[in-house]
Amino acid sequence: NAMASGALKYSDADIAVSITGVAGPTGGTPEKPIGYVCFGLAKKGALTRNFEQRFGEVGRGQIRLLSVKMALSLLERALAN
Repeated sequence: NAMASGALKYSDADIAVSITGVAGPTGGTPEKPIGYVCFGLAKKGALTRNFEQRFGEVGRGQIRLLSVKMALSLLERALAN
């Protein structure tokens, strides 16, 4: 994921996470429906990893909250390894 890799490259961080997707209430497509979110995780010395999650049409606020929780979980797991 270019966003996570770029954040790592242009900062003093050792780990970076990125989030992009369709939180709604509009903008969904059949390929990327509302609730579709992509995450990137970059860690120095490791390959950048990409994750996809489909939260469904649970509302913009809920999609954003679930996305933050997922990003924090990815960071937590990366720090543990």
